[in-house]
Amino acid sequence: MPLNVLITGANSGFGLLTAKTFAQAGHTVHAGYRNPDKAAPLEALRSEGLAIKPVRIDITDPASIAAGVAFAESEAPIDALVNNAGVEVVGPVDEVSDDSVRLQFDTNVLGLIRMVRAVTPGMRANGSGAIVNLSSLVGWMSAPYAGLYAASKHAIEALSEVMWFELRPFGIRVAVIEPGGFPTSFQDNVVIDPAFNETSPHWPTGTRFREATGRFVGQFSSVQDPQEVADLVYEAVTTSTPRLRWLAGDDARSLLPLYKSKEFEDFARVMAGTLGMPDLAP
Repeated sequence: MPLNVLITGANSGFGLLTAKTFAQAGHTVHAGYRNPDKAAPLEALRSEGLAIKPVRIDITDPASIAAGVAFAESEAPIDALVNNAGVEVVGPVDEVSDDSVRLQFDTNVLGLIRMVRAVTPGMRANGSGAIVNLSSLVGWMSAPYAGLYAASKHAIEALSEVMWFELRPFGIRVAVIEPGGFPTSFQDNVVIDPAFNETSPHWPTGTRFREATGRFVGQFSSVQDPQEVADLVYEAVTTSTPRLRWLAGDDARSLLPLYKSKEFEDFARVMAGTLGMPDLAP
């Protein structure tokens, strides 16, 4: 039976691939985008005859959400919501501005909650539905200079666990996807806090860390296919044996068990040694 799927941030990266995956399987996709000048990839898919309906949704704007959800529900109830839209703010915690904190959490956390509030009344009335939240490996393992982003993803993990319990009595399944590093356009939209520059006392170590992690993550992200994430989202929505957490990427599947198996200080020593930065370990 065809599903009516609503995806936020569907004009690029994982969101675009997920929209295409559902549409190619015969489902209707209401594909959310924030900036009107960036909807071209969705229009291109629609021109191929896929059931993709672009809809402007800014998840930081309640009025935009209400209009977008109303449009998506105008023909059929929403069967699945994929919370994909997000942003990453970079900077050391002791220097980031309040504006950076607000941007990070208003988008990644409050935006997700706003979307959930908008779709669950209909799902509860129908006695069914699926909500899939895009988290990250850093939802478990925080990384220096990405503290705000990691904290927002930790929040998504907690919210997903809670909603798994709270929405289950209404027939609504909840899943969270936890990708490692994949080659998408997401990094093009990273926001660097203005204080994190050459004048920051954190800059020398931050530069070394960025270079070291780039080499380490690059060996995975260069070969990992982002279609894996889209396929996992599809499976999380359609599987007959649902579960909460879905890891994506060989890096995530190898690093997370290592992280869980050690005390934090021991893990820090392993990672500092791997990155060639012993000054970050006890």
